[in-house]
Amino acid sequence: MTWLVADGKGVTLRLHIQPGAKKTEVVGLHGEALKIRLAAPPVDGKANAGLIAFLADRLGVAKAAVSLISGDTSRAKRVRIDGVEPSVVRERLLA
Repeated sequence: MTWLVADGKGVTLRLHIQPGAKKTEVVGLHGEALKIRLAAPPVDGKANAGLIAFLADRLGVAKAAVSLISGDTSRAKRVRIDGVEPSVVRERLLA
C-alpha cells in the first residue's frame, strides 16, 4: 500500500507526523507514508487540528471534508479527504 489510496469519492492518506517543528510543511516520503512537519505542539489535540487545517487549506477543501481515521495520539495517521482527486493531492502536496 502506498501513502495515497483513492476510492472514487475521495482519498485516504497514510501520514507520518512530526509535531512541534519550526514550520508546517510536507517533507516527502517516510517509508510508505507521506511525512509532514507540523508547527503545532502535540498537546490537547492541537497537532491533529493543525494537520486538518493544513490539509484543507493546501487541497482547497473545507475542514469538514478532512477527517482523521486513525492515529489520534500517534505519529502514524490515516486521514480521509472527501471530494478531491488523487492527481490534485499529488500535485498540491508534493509540489
